[in-house]
Amino acid sequence: MGSLPGGDSAYLRRRDEIAARASAYIRGDVIPDVEYTDAEHAIWRLVATRLREQHRSQAAPEYLDAAEQLGVGVELIPQLQVVADRLDTLTGFRLQPAGGVVPFRHFCGSLADGYFHSTQYIRDGSTPFYSTEPDVLHEVIGHGSALADSRFANLYRLAGEAVRRVETEAAVEFISKVFWFTIECGLLDSSDGPRAYGASIVSSYGELDQFRSAEIRRLDIADMVGASYDITRYQETLYSAHSLTHLEDVAGGFWESCDDASIGDLLAAAE
Repeated sequence: MGSLPGGDSAYLRRRDEIAARASAYIRGDVIPDVEYTDAEHAIWRLVATRLREQHRSQAAPEYLDAAEQLGVGVELIPQLQVVADRLDTLTGFRLQPAGGVVPFRHFCGSLADGYFHSTQYIRDGSTPFYSTEPDVLHEVIGHGSALADSRFANLYRLAGEAVRRVETEAAVEFISKVFWFTIECGLLDSSDGPRAYGASIVSSYGELDQFRSAEIRRLDIADMVGASYDITRYQETLYSAHSLTHLEDVAGGFWESCDDASIGDLLAAAE
């Protein structure tokens, strides 16, 4: 398997070509198909196959069950409308094409309505096992799999409702941080050590191989106030919940009850 012809510049042109279509999309319309190239399908096939192998020992059983429910194959990049129809049947979530990173307030607010913004382009073939920007592989294998499970999907909705409820940028930023350390990079305890369910980790072959070398802390919302993260590299600090129920109690409970005042108190206590 090779990279897209022409290297990075060709990748950027192709990414921008596919991303531009998202701006014309109207919520509720059928999501237009993308005619993926053989090289793009080959990237998906390589990474999805390797990820499936790694998931057996590194991904949380709850994630594995959800991924099985979604039923995405490893041979071809799935069309977004096909994935959207499956999710709608399973949990009522729908997908909306995105041209790239969506501002968190808008992205997360849409979750309250049961819509997940998803890109359709696939990562550069020169770096297939890790991507610093969201692509269809991350969206479908990472987030899409989680959204196929009603309990995970409810956590997404609660995060969206929390963002809708608060007004200050400081509150939005902290909700974003909690989202990052759970939905994007969260772990669940298991008998053989922490396993990943977070979308950024389960969609990254490289980080799946490295996440257990990070500093892994008990899931604690207050502790996250002082934790730092960098979306462009493997995470040095991660949080593991005892179970999915524990995750629902801690993160879900936070999103369900937080407001500007309670988040302000958390931030002030850490100063």
